[in-house]
Amino acid sequence: MRHFLSLVVAVSVTACATVSGPVTSAFTGQQGMLQAHNQVRARLKLPALTWSAELARYSQDWANHLASNNRCRMQHRSEAGRNPGQYGENLFWGSPVMWSDGWREPQKITAREVAEDWATEAQHYNYSRNSCRTGEQCGHYTQMVWRDTQQVGCAMTLCPDQGQIWVCSYNPAGNWVGQRPY
Repeated sequence: MRHFLSLVVAVSVTACATVSGPVTSAFTGQQGMLQAHNQVRARLKLPALTWSAELARYSQDWANHLASNNRCRMQHRSEAGRNPGQYGENLFWGSPVMWSDGWREPQKITAREVAEDWATEAQHYNYSRNSCRTGEQCGHYTQMVWRDTQQVGCAMTLCPDQGQIWVCSYNPAGNWVGQRPY
């Protein structure tokens, strides 16, 4: 079976200040992220996910790698050949807030907002065809509601330019070609 992946980009530019230099931060939104995932799953009467500290560490490792070694460009672990755990993965990128004088600062994005952004892809998923609407993404949503997935762990890292990389890892992985999520 083949596993398919997707990527989402959230971009917002407004006028605010910045902090200079690279910054990484520990993930603090465990409860909001888990609750948002489980609310989406509950609508489909799917079992709730549990939080995995191991998956959160795995996600933090990859978020830090993308920020420090990949110039904050989004890339799934499996695309890089670096997914020894064979976990599912959702990625999210948030641009920095930029002032007209060149200063930058991180957007105020919550873990719940990231999960809810992925969940909005439900509108693009056609269950009877088991596919996304042409030209749209729905793989973040289908990973969130993959029936067999039991655990999630997430992390966030700030990029040197004050953008954000969010990573969630899922066990077991979902999005298997030819299989429906639920």
